[in-house]
Amino acid sequence: MGAGIGLRDDFDAAGLRRLARTTKSTNQGRRLLALAEIYDGRSRSDAARIGGVTLQIVRDWVVRFNARGPDGLLDGKAPGKPSLLNDAQRQVLAEVVESGPIPAIHGVVRWRLIDLARWLHDEFGVSLTETTVGRELKKLGYVKLTARPRHHAQNEYAMEDFKKGFAAELAKIKASLPRDTPIEVWFQDEARIGQKNKITRRWAQRGTRPSAPKDQRTKSAYIFGAICPELGKGAGLVLPFCNTQTMSLHLAEISLAIEPGAHGVLLMDQAGWHMTGKLEVPENISIVPLPPKCPELNPVENIWQFLRDNWLSNRIFTSHDNIIDLCCEAWNRLVDQPWRIMTIGRRKWASGS
Repeated sequence: MGAGIGLRDDFDAAGLRRLARTTKSTNQGRRLLALAEIYDGRSRSDAARIGGVTLQIVRDWVVRFNARGPDGLLDGKAPGKPSLLNDAQRQVLAEVVESGPIPAIHGVVRWRLIDLARWLHDEFGVSLTETTVGRELKKLGYVKLTARPRHHAQNEYAMEDFKKGFAAELAKIKASLPRDTPIEVWFQDEARIGQKNKITRRWAQRGTRPSAPKDQRTKSAYIFGAICPELGKGAGLVLPFCNTQTMSLHLAEISLAIEPGAHGVLLMDQAGWHMTGKLEVPENISIVPLPPKCPELNPVENIWQFLRDNWLSNRIFTSHDNIIDLCCEAWNRLVDQPWRIMTIGRRKWASGS
């Protein structure tokens, strides 16, 4: 039998025993003590006895220690089975996820793991479980996210043109006001809250199917909400319906929230009750209509999503008065958190213009 592999000469028995006392890994400590015996001139059999292993495993420890020092004696993660997907197939999978399914071809309107597993089998002849497909997607940087609402007929060019031209529109309004008048940029919208309420995603044990109460009655009310993201302010009313009169009431409420001596520039969509000439617009407010079919320009849409997800969904409204009470409570909680309004509502193209 040939001579055993020698240990590297930049360590000694005393040093390995000190490391064994300080390491947090029990297995590394045991291996260090075994190799310390060899440094002391003892046999490999003695080292195997202390380590509780065979001579072959002691040899493996020596090889690992010589290559990487004490770190080579730490437990490494088992390599596991090689992936069934290669890099080219992963790239195609990423492209398919990005583009989304074609309903006429794939038979679904959104990808589920089981759909992607079936597609991978049809495309590449590779059989993967849903869990494995999910793991591959995470490696590619994909997670499940709630989609931001977008109008089906949205004009991307109109959105960009509005953003680029907003500074000029603001300058025009400033020019019509007394010099050095402070400007507050506000956004406004309405949300219908009713007994046919929304059910949101929630934490639950894997494999279970959580439930939430769902009402089929139809009583509802509207939250008229406006925010000034730069100052973290809000002005809201809960009203029974949307028309010119209720919109005039909301404009009066916004007017009261604008600082004395300042002027509010109010951005909102082109609903009929927003644009009518019969609307009573306070003197300290100028209305700037958003381009049609562009809800993404209005951060109040994100405010509604936050209110629904955190305070208004997954519950039963017992009556119309109960709807009003809980809508008022939700809006007041939001207004009490100005940092929340700033975080959700700020838009670079509307800030500091």
